[in-house]
Amino acid sequence: MITAFIPARGGSKSIPNKNIKPLCGKPLLYWSITALENTTCVDEIIVATDSEEIAKTIADFNFSKTKVYKRKPENATDTASTESVMLEYIEQSNLQNSDIFMLVQATSPLTQTKHFEEALELYRKNKFDSLLSCVRNYRFFWNENGTSENYDYKNRPRRQDFKGQLMENGAFYINTVEGIKKSQNRLYGKIGIYEMPEYTATELDNLSDWVILEAFMKERL
Repeated sequence: MITAFIPARGGSKSIPNKNIKPLCGKPLLYWSITALENTTCVDEIIVATDSEEIAKTIADFNFSKTKVYKRKPENATDTASTESVMLEYIEQSNLQNSDIFMLVQATSPLTQTKHFEEALELYRKNKFDSLLSCVRNYRFFWNENGTSENYDYKNRPRRQDFKGQLMENGAFYINTVEGIKKSQNRLYGKIGIYEMPEYTATELDNLSDWVILEAFMKERL
């Protein structure tokens, strides 16, 4: 059993109604849900929300595998962690300890079906306890004390010779129900990494990010 879990609060200070704001003509949530609906190995998709408007928006699309879970108000505040609503749902559901639980962020709409499928295959093939999605960052980083962190500035590498660093892009995290319950965390034990294309690093923190992401969506999808 594989459950994809999407937290989607109604409140958003940076971008009002972010989760259902139109992106390329569809609500933001639509893109992640559709990619998951087309992922054959995913059995169910749970959208955990405190918003009736979000719930109605999802219902209007008549998705076949997607259900809405009404999260508790205390786990839908600005200070509530994502883990709190994950654990809340697991406690209320009939999931088995061995079931795969995949946390998916709606704010990463560039994630495609093939990414979910490849990551789940990697997770199972290598028998990881958990897995996260990353992108490779080719920037040169420095420490506050004036020392270079990830390269030798005296021998500045060419981009094609530079391995860069892996950075979380926040698209998704894979674990088991048992792993989440034990660790109280989205990651646990032997952790694997699924590397995604560099363009999927875009985050939706403000309206300028929205414009950039919409341009990427039109170009890539």
